[in-house]
Amino acid sequence: MKRIALILMAAGLMAGCCKPADELVENPVDYVSTLVGSLSEHSFSTGNTYPAIALPWGMNFWTPVTGTMGDGWAYRYDAHQIRGFKQTHQPSPWINDYGQFAIMPVRDAAAVDQDARASWFTHLSEVAKPYYYQVYLADHDINAEIAPTDRAASMQFTYPDSETSGIIVDAYNEGSFIKVIPEQNAVVGYTTRNCGGVPENFRNWFVVKFDKPIEGFTVYAGPAKALEGATEFEGDHALAAVTFKTERGEKVNAQAASSFISLEQAWTNFKEVEGKAFAQVKDEAKARWNEILGRIQVGGGSEDQYRTFYSCLYRATLFPRKFYELNEAGEPVHYSPYNGQICDGYLYTDTGFWDTFRALFPLLNLVYPSVNEEIQLGMANIARENEFLPEWASPGHRGCMVGNNSASVVADAIMKGITPEQEWQALYDCIVYGTEHVHPTVSSTGRLGHEYYNTIGYIPYNVGIHENVARTLEYAYNDWCILQIAKKLGRPADELAKWEARSNNWKNVFDPSHNLMRGRNLDGSFQEPFSPYKWGDAFTEGNAWHYTWSVFHDVDGLMEAMGGAEEFASMLDSVFVVPPIYDDSYYGFRIHEIAEMQVANMGNYAHGNQPAQHMIYLYNWAGQPWKTQKWVREVMNRLYNANPNGYCGDEDNGQTSAWYVFSALGFYPVCPASDEYAVGAPLFKKAVVHLENGQDLEINAPANSSENIYASDIKVNSSSLKENFFKHEELAAGAVVDFKMSENPKL
Repeated sequence: MKRIALILMAAGLMAGCCKPADELVENPVDYVSTLVGSLSEHSFSTGNTYPAIALPWGMNFWTPVTGTMGDGWAYRYDAHQIRGFKQTHQPSPWINDYGQFAIMPVRDAAAVDQDARASWFTHLSEVAKPYYYQVYLADHDINAEIAPTDRAASMQFTYPDSETSGIIVDAYNEGSFIKVIPEQNAVVGYTTRNCGGVPENFRNWFVVKFDKPIEGFTVYAGPAKALEGATEFEGDHALAAVTFKTERGEKVNAQAASSFISLEQAWTNFKEVEGKAFAQVKDEAKARWNEILGRIQVGGGSEDQYRTFYSCLYRATLFPRKFYELNEAGEPVHYSPYNGQICDGYLYTDTGFWDTFRALFPLLNLVYPSVNEEIQLGMANIARENEFLPEWASPGHRGCMVGNNSASVVADAIMKGITPEQEWQALYDCIVYGTEHVHPTVSSTGRLGHEYYNTIGYIPYNVGIHENVARTLEYAYNDWCILQIAKKLGRPADELAKWEARSNNWKNVFDPSHNLMRGRNLDGSFQEPFSPYKWGDAFTEGNAWHYTWSVFHDVDGLMEAMGGAEEFASMLDSVFVVPPIYDDSYYGFRIHEIAEMQVANMGNYAHGNQPAQHMIYLYNWAGQPWKTQKWVREVMNRLYNANPNGYCGDEDNGQTSAWYVFSALGFYPVCPASDEYAVGAPLFKKAVVHLENGQDLEINAPANSSENIYASDIKVNSSSLKENFFKHEELAAGAVVDFKMSENPKL
């Protein structure tokens, strides 16, 4: 009887661990792991992320550092030593960091060099949450904790018995300054370290203040050169070590803030943590994350699905990051990386529009429109501060990727009523300027090859401009986006006709003999030889199988060009059927995106890179939505998880995460700047999006399961859906969407 009773009790406990189908997640931040995607390296990415200790869209992130100074892979899950805790602004390892400095608690303050101060650690003694990071530094016998604000952070270090305990403040090399102010228990300084995109006067000023009196200190001109008696140093590499005696279990707090404007502004930003206990900063950060992540509540899923969903939503609400600060009067001001001046107003940075125009910005427009309003006001400020909108900003113009997808980001916000009307013209003028010019030092800003594109309707394969088909396709979509803004502005008919005509330029690189996009020579002939498996060359980090579908604005036209719905669907099928063979001769080696496609076992479908991420949803246009539903569920189940290897390629500033968030809700923005979402099938039995207008978007799929992946009927506000698309206006106003799920597709 005792055994039976125990079994019954265990069954009851297990049942209590599972949420009822209609119970929505509370405290969603508890499901987030910031380590997702951190098991990455140059040759193979599972996210290329680092554990960002930050607030949503915060100006400053913090992260433990396992790599060496300047290494873009700042934190790797498979590393064993931590060299410090870095204030970071890094959007990706490929773009790398700027304005960074590091803090490291040590048992022996003579251990200044990044290798000498390094300590072994284990993930078994590591807690990695968005609002809180904790790790045990074994070599120093110190427990380190960090909690963030927008522009500052609070750190708490628990020390052993030591006569030589201390904290190293490393301003890093390539130009820095440091000063110890013992009467204030503070270290101040600046770092100039960056990887581009800044004027010569760039500085990140910082303040670090301790709650324990400084008993001694040493300033260093590089880690091997102590400056006896000096209180400050300015040069290539400035460091400082502050020292004090500690008893075992003694907690020492360090609070840090920084500013791109001035040291005085850094002290102003310091007020975010000043006078607050560590626990208060931690609790406030947790509450903020629960507020932002709680805008979408899901229920009726597994614990692993909750972990994956909210870890993705966390990544989707990190970038772009704030680059503005609040002055003493509480007004937004910013250092402009575009002209080197201090300017009024908002500014955001650290995003590449080639990635994020696809799903990240549409997600902001639906769920966090007030945030994107600030971003768009910042875009208008950029238009006033220089001639070009950025295509990759970190913090200013950076040379990376192709297209001028700022047009998409701006157009989507305007069409969805996010951007204040008074800024439309300035943004339009700046975008139009970029269609006829190339940035003088950053060729990926503006339009490389515009002379050809604007005259003959494509960029030739044989004129020395690489990735010519990708550029042509993206320019055509971008022109369609410009057309939407021009209509809103009431521009003249001939102007509208120009953009409409150019939006059809994708047809000029479509080869009907292969039903694929293909490089085209200046004389009108197609490139020879041609392999649809060749990566790069005419395309950007992909091949013809991937880029052929980059006609977001005219899927019906592409379908007609291929010979109709059946042939179109057959070509989509082929992407999954053909083996994962490739031609890497353009690069000379197998780039990591190729490797990630190979191992996915989905033929030539390369979900780990952006050009192919939307193509699953194109079955809707061909009248075969069940294939969309099948592949969306398979991708979510197989290629995403909440572990350190949780992504199937670069996470890319929230884009890959936003794909998952949209797909888990049951729809996707194939064509940003349009009013449509392509329908998929939701992952959860229930989801509620709490909109900023006070209304809710409620999504119900009570029969959802691992077997019931197909939508046999869909209702919006009790009316059956006639087509495979939702209207943005209808969802954004608040709606009830009901999915009837079944095991078999509705053919």
